[in-house]
Amino acid sequence: MKKILLLSILLLMNLSAQSGDFGKYGTLHRFEFANTMFPDSGRDSGHVYNGEHYSKAEHYNDSTTLVFVPDYLGQAESFDIVFYFHGWHNNVDSSLTQFNLIEQFYSSGRKAILVLTEGPKNSADSFGGKLEEKGVFKLLVDEIMSKLEAVYESDFEFDNISLAGHSGAYRVIAYILLHGGLTDKINEVILFDALYADVEKYSYWLDHYDGRFINIYTPNAGTKYESENLMQCLTAWEIPFTFIDGDDFSDSRLNENRIIFIASKFGHYEVISTRNQFERFLKSGE
Repeated sequence: MKKILLLSILLLMNLSAQSGDFGKYGTLHRFEFANTMFPDSGRDSGHVYNGEHYSKAEHYNDSTTLVFVPDYLGQAESFDIVFYFHGWHNNVDSSLTQFNLIEQFYSSGRKAILVLTEGPKNSADSFGGKLEEKGVFKLLVDEIMSKLEAVYESDFEFDNISLAGHSGAYRVIAYILLHGGLTDKINEVILFDALYADVEKYSYWLDHYDGRFINIYTPNAGTKYESENLMQCLTAWEIPFTFIDGDDFSDSRLNENRIIFIASKFGHYEVISTRNQFERFLKSGE
């Protein structure tokens, strides 16, 4: 396996692949892949929520995947992959700017690449499309790695996978854990006010794998009940976890246990970037 001379290659890359003002942090690639969430037959007729119709053409026909390679990787033979899945009424580009994802990711110093693949675009929907199907997540990762190897003309190898997501992203993450094809490589799950349902899928993963789990939830978004329900189950099953009440906690508390619950007082859209939570969680998982 030859070394990946990322830092040298980045200087030679065509920066037209970037979007936004992220060039000072690294290179943001915009790809289209076959094994993304959409388009998918499950949304051929679009989706209706609260009487509003979200058409396939506008909301379920985008196969964009953003891959951010930070310039600090330098020479690396392997790295982690951090996936971030957006929630309702959002998209991959708006998520980057609304939550300062690249800035936080970069500041964490995580030896990883950051991947955002388009979900239900600007829609009130949690459906994960093709990524809910067995083995499709592995196919997407294979596509990402193959494309990067072609772009950089080097061999890539990844170590572990982190899955992070906000709000409605709970569903696609749950199905990836269930049968995405790479569950044994997933060593971290971070839910930003997102545990609305599919608790059984997360419970199985927590019981059968040793991955790290951070669930930060708010009192008013609908995630409080399921978070408390899962904590009650873990207590009965004698699976240890750390509960943090409030937002004034030291980073060291994030390393007390592999399973962390945080009852935040922040709002639903504040739990990601307020106090640079995404950065803190990634950094503590190094």
